[in-house]
Amino acid sequence: MKRNIVIATLTAATLATGGTVAAFASGNDEATATQRQADTSAQVAADRDDDSADDRDDDASEDRTAVSGGKVSAAEAIAAALKHTPGTALSADLDDDGADAWEVSVVKGDGTEYDVRIAPDSGKVLGAQRDTDDDRDADDRAELTAVKGAHTDAREAALAAAAKGTVTEVGLDDERGTVVWTADTVKDGRHSEWTVALDSGKVTQDRDDDGDDA
Repeated sequence: MKRNIVIATLTAATLATGGTVAAFASGNDEATATQRQADTSAQVAADRDDDSADDRDDDASEDRTAVSGGKVSAAEAIAAALKHTPGTALSADLDDDGADAWEVSVVKGDGTEYDVRIAPDSGKVLGAQRDTDDDRDADDRAELTAVKGAHTDAREAALAAAAKGTVTEVGLDDERGTVVWTADTVKDGRHSEWTVALDSGKVTQDRDDDGDDA
């Protein structure tokens, strides 16, 4: 009889201890889950910050490449493209994926359009490819007509805008019914946009630009 009582007592004690251990284990699981959730949230926030920093670094790298990586200016690239492919230059811009070449759009006398690539360090023609998309709308035709009769061509527009900073792009746009040259520049790490009049070559800051340059 006493033996059975002793066994029963030990069993109850064991169960009580086990229940306590189980309770602690359950509590530890909840704490661990909470900690894991906090760690995950912190990691997500850190990854987001890293991505933003990477984007800023990429933008800064492209700016540095555009400004210091190319010895050939926009005006020089246009001149080289026209020497290789005579016609009317409509635009010139540095590649967005690393500024490894100037891309100059040229329309020849017969109406065919070519993209001429110019090396930014030497001015060498890397190649010329015909643009097979010949579907020009009314605005495109109007711009081409305006440029052909203009006093200021793409090269002269690039030269005029160069007084405001390093030109990274020159093109055409319609400003309230008036065709103008547009130019993007970088100066002291700041981007600015300008318009250049086709008739006079006058440079003014784009009204849509939020920069403080003057």
